[in-house]
Amino acid sequence: MKLVTAVIKPIRLESVCAALEKAGFTGMTTTEVQGRGVQGGRTEYYRGQEYSVNFRTKIRLELLVPDAKVDSALGAILDAARTGPDGEIGDGKVWVASLEQIIRVRTGETGEAAI
Repeated sequence: MKLVTAVIKPIRLESVCAALEKAGFTGMTTTEVQGRGVQGGRTEYYRGQEYSVNFRTKIRLELLVPDAKVDSALGAILDAARTGPDGEIGDGKVWVASLEQIIRVRTGETGEAAI
């Protein structure tokens, strides 16, 4: 089993969730996070005052995926998170980590049965 984690633009969350549901993935967790990457910070203006914004708001999406379905989950996320035909800086990142054990608290089920 794998933990798939994606950091995406907030405006792409609904599209990514819809693509994952269409691909058969219904359980996921989201968190609002802040981060920066290649694009770095930016300068904004508020009431005539210039200020620097070093971190951008992003959404961190996590889902547990059986090994056999990882490619399907990644394809759904990548297609839905990309802005424009070639993508843009700031579209996000996705990574996959192996899991040793999963346990459903309510029933005690383990492994893929707990997903």
